[in-house]
Amino acid sequence: MNSQGVPDKQHAVPAVAPGGGRWAGAEPQVAALAALALDLARGAGQVHRRGLERTLRVETKSSVSDLVSEVDRQAERLIVERLSALRPDDAILAEEGTLLRGTSGVRWVIDPLDGTTNYLYGYPAFAASIAVEIDGEPQIGAVYDSSAGRCYSAVRGFGAFCDDHPIRVRDQSDLERSLVATGFSYEAEQRERQGSVLALVLSRVSDIRRGGAAALDLCHVAAGHLDAYWELDNAPWDYAAGSVIAREAGAEVLFPQAAHGRGPAVVAANSLLMASFLSLLKESGALA
Repeated sequence: MNSQGVPDKQHAVPAVAPGGGRWAGAEPQVAALAALALDLARGAGQVHRRGLERTLRVETKSSVSDLVSEVDRQAERLIVERLSALRPDDAILAEEGTLLRGTSGVRWVIDPLDGTTNYLYGYPAFAASIAVEIDGEPQIGAVYDSSAGRCYSAVRGFGAFCDDHPIRVRDQSDLERSLVATGFSYEAEQRERQGSVLALVLSRVSDIRRGGAAALDLCHVAAGHLDAYWELDNAPWDYAAGSVIAREAGAEVLFPQAAHGRGPAVVAANSLLMASFLSLLKESGALA
């Protein structure tokens, strides 16, 4: 392992791998990590599709609306087992409980099934999300939209893609004409506060979308399907990969202090829109 945290020959995946060509000019081993992230995300998507064919065991976590299925755990197990075989020195942080310390300088941040509630209802917005941090910096994002069969990806400094097509944010500068997405907490009291925020924001933008999968919301900003996105109470695996993709597509992704709830807010928009969007979120009571 070299000082930049990329793999040495012993633990390297092949430098020429599916998807690596879209990052021409990237260090070969960084491109190889990106190709591995894509492959792992697609593998998790296969687990998602197989799960749709059978009745699933479902449990709750923090509240009755915070659901986890056996598919979440199976997809995480698949990813972690492959990483443990190919990249035994890497750290891993994953939603369903995997927490491994590493020595390589590389950390994988994984949501094996983002949008579990959507998945269980058959609502078409769910994905596998995988980010790679190198020496503490997010460098790679891969989000496989298994509900639609699309794959979003990015390597820092080398652009963002949907499948093999470059993507870019919309150059929307007028907040009143902007299509904006958000999400809601699993906690009833926090949802009540978020409803008050939403009422004001909705009166100042073109319309609101609530997709139910933070990783996909960030990818949709990247692809120009949305103009902006904000959400409170997200965990790192919710936004890690999508943030890399959105930034590489030209969005600003910020983590300002939330006015309520836990952790920072996640706010994404193009640079023309960000100042007015932040001002609206502060006025509405979302941000401190």
